[in-house]
Amino acid sequence: MTITKLGNPKARPSKELETFDNPYPDRDYWVRIECPEFTCLCPITGQPDFAKIYIDYIPDKRCVELKSLKLYIWSFRDEGHFHEEVANRIADDLVRAMQPRKLKLRMVFNVRGGITTTVEVERP
Repeated sequence: MTITKLGNPKARPSKELETFDNPYPDRDYWVRIECPEFTCLCPITGQPDFAKIYIDYIPDKRCVELKSLKLYIWSFRDEGHFHEEVANRIADDLVRAMQPRKLKLRMVFNVRGGITTTVEVERP
């Protein structure tokens, strides 16, 4: 039996967000991204927290490259973060990398202990 591995074996979690030139810098338009498989750890219990991330932004000169975003999101998997902290950190990192005209980020965490948390961050 032959097993074929798919994907890039060199792909590793990364805190680097890569960008590319906005193809329409003179136009306002929304880019909407959904990341349904975010995972981090609860800093108190060490248990995994799962969330869906919704990113909406109006680019200025730069857009985020999606593979780097995937590896960036993956980099939180083994780290402990409170929901409020990680949502604001991701929004800040995206703003730092792209300097968009507008950015909205919403994280919807799965239920834990009968409680669902949603954190929304909006940046100019």
